[in-house]
Order: sequence, then C-alpha cells, then structure tokens
Amino acid sequence: MRNAKDFFRPLAVGAPAPLREIPWTPSRMIHFFDPSNEKMVSKVPDIAPKVDVLLGNLEDAIQASNKVAAREGLVKVANSVDLGETALWTRVNDLGSPWVLDDLTTLVLEAGEKIDVIMVPKVEGPDDIHYVDRLLAQLEAKAGTSRPLQVHAILETAQGMANVEAICAASPRMQGISLGPADLAANRRMKTTRVGGGHPGYLVREDPGADESAPRATFQQDLWHYTVARMVDACASNGIYAYYGPFGDIKDTVACEDQFRNAYLLGCVGAWSLHPVQIDIAKKVFSPDPAEVAWAKRVVEEMGEDGRGAVMIDGKMQDDATFKQCKVVLELATQLAARDADLKAAYQL
Repeated sequence: MRNAKDFFRPLAVGAPAPLREIPWTPSRMIHFFDPSNEKMVSKVPDIAPKVDVLLGNLEDAIQASNKVAAREGLVKVANSVDLGETALWTRVNDLGSPWVLDDLTTLVLEAGEKIDVIMVPKVEGPDDIHYVDRLLAQLEAKAGTSRPLQVHAILETAQGMANVEAICAASPRMQGISLGPADLAANRRMKTTRVGGGHPGYLVREDPGADESAPRATFQQDLWHYTVARMVDACASNGIYAYYGPFGDIKDTVACEDQFRNAYLLGCVGAWSLHPVQIDIAKKVFSPDPAEVAWAKRVVEEMGEDGRGAVMIDGKMQDDATFKQCKVVLELATQLAARDADLKAAYQL
C-alpha cells in the first residue's frame, strides 16, 4: 500500500508534479486509427475536427511486422499535424509484449508534449499501473516534459475486473477505464464471439400461461450490465472516467447506438469509434438530449443555486437529489456547447 502523500510527489527527480485532479475535456468518442496505414493517416486532418479524441493504435489491430512503423507514424502525426482542440491518445502494446518498452520510451521522448493519454491494455491490477507510473516519470524527467501524461486502463480480464477498484486508485495519472468486451469475454470463457453488444441467447422468458403450449415471449438481456456498472462505480469513486469500448459490428448501427446508450445511461462518458460511421452515433448518444437540458435548466432555475428544499414542477416533486441529477446534465451540456456551435444553439446556452 502506497502512502497517500506519495501521490503528490514526482516518482522521479525532475519529473513534472503529479496531477491532483484529472482535467475534464469532452471525450464522447475515442476514434482509433492505424498510424502505419498511410491512407488512414492522410485522413487525420479531416477527421480530427469531427472527434473529441483521436487515438493512434499500436496494439492488437497492428500486425507484428507493422509495430515499428505504427510507432514512428504516431510520432510523425503528433509532431506535424495540428489537431486543434482534439486530444491525442495512444494505445500501446500490452505490458508483456516485446514492443511496449520501446512504445513508451519513444512516445515520451519524441512526442511527450503532444500526447495526452496513454491507454494500457489488459491491466490486471494496481502493480501494472505502478510500473507504468514510475517508468513514465523517469522518461518525463529525461525528456523535460512540462506536464505528466495521463494513463487509461482497459478492462479485459477477469483478474482486472476483480481488481478494478484498486486499479482506479493506483496513480494520480489515472484518467479512466474502458471496457474491452472481446478479450474479457474470452478470458471469462463467455460463449460469445461478438465484439461487444448483446447475444440473442442471453434472455429471460415469460412464465407459461393457462395454455402451456402457447408461445411465450422472450426478452434479450444485457451481457455487460454488471461489468459496466461496477466499472462506473470504481471510476466515479476515484474521480476518473468510465468508457464503453468497441462495438465490432460496423454495419449494425442500430445495435451500436443501443449499446452506447446503455453505457451512457449507466454513467460512461464516451465510447470507442472504430469506423467513421460510429463517430456521429457516439456524438449523438453521449451528448444530452436538448429536451433533457431544457428540463435540467428549469429545475435548477426554480430550485435556486443551492438546490435545497423541494418544489413541485408540472405535478412532480423535485428535491435535492433531482437537483444534483439535473446539475450533472447541465454541466455536461455547458461543456459540450463551449466546443460545438450546433449544440450551443440546440441547448440555448
């Protein structure tokens, strides 16, 4: 167990001071691209203004023969492309791979001021984060960076799920956690070959009626409800952010939107987008509906800034708890409106 005071001290001489609070920036969609793919890289200037986060992927989707090219391509993008307000993240190779040390070393020393968040796959416990934390501090000291890089963990194993609370609390660098449903499903021995989303076999069936031979309705259930809810609680209790990960069926935009909305309603702030078609889905889902914003504004205005007591609005009682809920929606809407003129007009902010 680390002393709490250690969180306020750099882990290497000359490293920047640790963060005391994770800064909030919109991250409704984390859009992945392959930095070794010249065609994808050429589209970065056009895609960047449309997304909140652009992520250069170095891990599983990159073939072993392209690992070095992806790493070098990301450094080039970081240093040569003006991304404006769009954040630049990366997903490095997993900590047991032969590439991760070079990933971290190269990225910090050659692009440490340009990259905002390092996404670490297959994190299984706080020790994984402690290792990355110390190494990043040493590299930041060597590079002379002015700010600490943030760390984002991917929840992809049962061991990581069992340790999710400790992972969230492992370092002041922790920015958030994403659900990695495909790897987690395999590690848990779940019997699904889908990348995220539901499964028609995971259902409940209504009880038989008087005619026991009559058809009985079935209702598909959410495979990921428990996992996402626990991840959200772990993140929220540690002041960091929860994200839904990938939805693999690119053509099924309806189910993708449903899965993203489930995550949004449970408390996630964003999701991964693997294809441009998913960008607008994430933007729509993780931005509050204008009607919700209008209602939140009305509740806050009628209850006053302190939100104490109770009032009746349209025949419904609103009290301190609903005031807090409305403040969450209104705060998010205000932050998004500051970056998006269309949302600003829709929210009348």
